[in-house]
Amino acid sequence: MTSEVLEGRTATGRGVRVRFSADGIEEITDQPSAPDLLLIPGLVDIQLNGYGGLDVNDPSRPASELSDLVRALWGQGVTTVYPTIISAADATTTTLVKRAAAARAADPDVAYGVPGLHLEGPYISSAEGARGAHDPAVIRDPDAAEFDRWQAAADGAIAIMTLAPERKGAIDFTRRLTARAGTRASGTSPVLASVGHSLATATDIHAFAAAGGRLSTHLGNGLPAQIDRHHNPIWAQLTEDALTAGLIADGHHLPADTFAALVRAKGPQRCVLTSDAAALAGCAPGDYRTAVGGAVTVGHDGSLRLQGTPYLAGSGASLLDCLRWATGPGGLPLDIAVTMATRTPADLLGLHDRGRLEVGARADLVQLTSTSDGAVGEPAAVVVNGRLIACSNS
Repeated sequence: MTSEVLEGRTATGRGVRVRFSADGIEEITDQPSAPDLLLIPGLVDIQLNGYGGLDVNDPSRPASELSDLVRALWGQGVTTVYPTIISAADATTTTLVKRAAAARAADPDVAYGVPGLHLEGPYISSAEGARGAHDPAVIRDPDAAEFDRWQAAADGAIAIMTLAPERKGAIDFTRRLTARAGTRASGTSPVLASVGHSLATATDIHAFAAAGGRLSTHLGNGLPAQIDRHHNPIWAQLTEDALTAGLIADGHHLPADTFAALVRAKGPQRCVLTSDAAALAGCAPGDYRTAVGGAVTVGHDGSLRLQGTPYLAGSGASLLDCLRWATGPGGLPLDIAVTMATRTPADLLGLHDRGRLEVGARADLVQLTSTSDGAVGEPAAVVVNGRLIACSNS
């Protein structure tokens, strides 16, 4: 197996020379003269609805679009992604997961880069504010038989399920998801249960964690604009050690002080950065019409808003954009932010050979330039599973 080499400086500033191949990272040696390029593991995004006009929630799109999405994300340093399908009718969800399964079966790069799917709903709160942009007509209580049909249609690929613990039967459903025994291929492997778009009480949250829930979907979002200062879903999720907090670090969903407070309260080791990018993320400013959001404006600040309103219509950021914001206005040290976008989400999903710069790990690597003020710049090289994919012209 032919080996290649990439040099750079790690998130802690160590100059290194990394030898890698399709077998993984084979050797890491000190290289004091390494170029002034940041060298980190490939980013792992556990919540993304689309990017660059590519949409995982539009059933009219071809199965091959997921292949295009995976490759578009390489250009943003994202080497592992969990495409996220939002609340929809049974038939639509079935079509979408079948389409994803077909893409994974047809394209080895998709099979590698998409270890699983994330279903965000439809078993969420129907309350205004908590449901966000999800269609109230399709929101419903958990249905184990329905989920099993989706999992079969997905060839066992559904890996994350966002739900509201207060819905009827949600705790038993969570217990059933997380206690499954078997393999992903058989459709009976455990599914990561996540609380989101929820008005759960503290009792609901703790019961959810006791039943096996392990994640909070975009903590601090998916809530009404006004909530009780004490009795709300945020505090219990912060104090529940079993839950890892997903945080949208795009600079619009969470103000910088809120972001910093959530990370400090939860602890960075229990936080992951996620983009929650919508299909229009990465698109030029202007007015668009999408299958899910309808009329949406891409702002010059990168935000996505329902046309003519101040309301967000998803995130316009890639996970690399989120890493930049988290280490800028978000105030995080680079090494902590990188861990939150690589190793922590990988470990959460059982991918213990990804998201780390270690001998024996998968060779998913991103080499990044720096801006004139020392901030994270653009990808100069991307390695996916030992294969050099892209180099910038910068």
